[in-house]
Amino acid sequence: MTKYIFVTGGVISGVGKGVATASIGRILKEYGYSITAVKIDPYINCDAGTMRPTEHGEVWVTEDGGEIDQDLGNYERFLEISIPKLNNITTGQIYKTLIEKERRGDFLGETVSFIPHVPDEIKRRIKKAGDGFEIVLVEIGGTIGDYENIPFLFAAKSLEAEIGINNVCHIMVTYLPIPGHLSEMKTKPTQLSIKLLRENGISPDFILCRGKTALDEPRKKKIEVYANLKSDCVISAPDVVGPGTADTIYVVPLNFEKDHFGKKLMDRLGLSKKKEPNWSAWSEMVRRISAAPNVVNIALVGKYLDIGDFQLKDSYLSVAAALSHGGAANNVRVNIDWINSKDIESWKTDLSKYDGIIVPGGFGSNGVEGKILAIEFARKNNIPFLGLCYGMQLAVIEFARNVCNLDANSVEINPNTPHKIIDILPGMQGQDLGGTMRLGGYLAQLKPGSRIEAIYKTSEVSERHRHRYEVNPDYHDTLEKGGLVISGKSKDGRLAEFVEIPGHKFFIATQAHPEFKSYPMRPSPIFYEFIKSCIKN
Repeated sequence: MTKYIFVTGGVISGVGKGVATASIGRILKEYGYSITAVKIDPYINCDAGTMRPTEHGEVWVTEDGGEIDQDLGNYERFLEISIPKLNNITTGQIYKTLIEKERRGDFLGETVSFIPHVPDEIKRRIKKAGDGFEIVLVEIGGTIGDYENIPFLFAAKSLEAEIGINNVCHIMVTYLPIPGHLSEMKTKPTQLSIKLLRENGISPDFILCRGKTALDEPRKKKIEVYANLKSDCVISAPDVVGPGTADTIYVVPLNFEKDHFGKKLMDRLGLSKKKEPNWSAWSEMVRRISAAPNVVNIALVGKYLDIGDFQLKDSYLSVAAALSHGGAANNVRVNIDWINSKDIESWKTDLSKYDGIIVPGGFGSNGVEGKILAIEFARKNNIPFLGLCYGMQLAVIEFARNVCNLDANSVEINPNTPHKIIDILPGMQGQDLGGTMRLGGYLAQLKPGSRIEAIYKTSEVSERHRHRYEVNPDYHDTLEKGGLVISGKSKDGRLAEFVEIPGHKFFIATQAHPEFKSYPMRPSPIFYEFIKSCIKN
């Protein structure tokens, strides 16, 4: 029978449930089990597609075109598998489905109620996502005590009653703060979170204790007594990113295994290991990310960085991850400077000190001129440059303006531009914002003899997309006559997928998001080569 592990969070949001869930999955995979993971988002949105990154961080795109919370990206990276969009469940999806069924008459006239219909629909989706897998990890988003969580906690308890307590495990990831005026780690918020979880009928089998430092014995004893758990079920999970740490989340499974967490989980679920774990390659990858002898400095020029008085680096989480993967494979550490494109517009940033410049995706007109200035600087000064999605479109605009001498822009930025170098093509208009036209994996034919063909070592490649606008085919010839090579096109030859400038150290941009298919021990080829060029630079 399929086993289910539910992961919930206590005290604060952003406590690290996604990384913990992904790490647990990696551990159980090392023991020989087939694993998948489900992310539950309690918001009423049907998916993350219409949310700005400053709300929930990066929008993750699945191969089959789902727009999901960024945690699904960590699941894919740690498990090294492609996870479909059905593995994301939102409150909006649940109620939308039930209302549609009711309108069709599928309930045959019965009263549609919160119980049993909402929990039943949640359970149906969880079980469907787990078809063919031995263990399903289910992360329930938000924090215990949120009203939005209640239906999903009820469903988790209902599933436990349905298939037996031996087939369901509950893990709480909680946070232990150290108030500055006390300089002491406090357990009271965790105690209250455990109480709130039990009010929903669920007692945690394990508690992962997040904090700035490792959990000490007095605090561990307090939690053990309050939660009525054996001490070896209270697991310390200190910060792994920041000064004095390994500075990579990929060390988390190794830390958990120091507490024999995998064996404890299998014992709880009545399982035994199918193979002996081998962490040597994973450990070497962690060593390279955290302690490689040399460093490359990358300027990541973004527009979704400022949120009040703080910076939100999660807007480009997968780009940062892919850079670290490429660095590990090249045995260098990657230092990313997060540069707000608006600062470049006001000339507050010196780009000459960087080994490479990357311009990631985005939407809208805010901050784009700063990105274009960064691209121009990289092109003119022979600094390795990688453009992703919007980054490619802006690279084409920069080239059209400054090399082809066109008064060019994207209609997304200026609908009245004389040269609509980036446009919505016929057949793409009229789509609602919740379903962009090019979403998910698309094939590209690579130009023989091009640098991008040499990078991928193939003539055809599939990468994931998330955009509505395209390089206008009417300008392909003009751009190529100016010296910009369109080195990858859609299978019908109509859409530009990759562009490059011959003779440049590295000037490549893609309409796709290759960061979504980069793994810690199998980096994206384009990111690997970008970092390699930055080392030479």
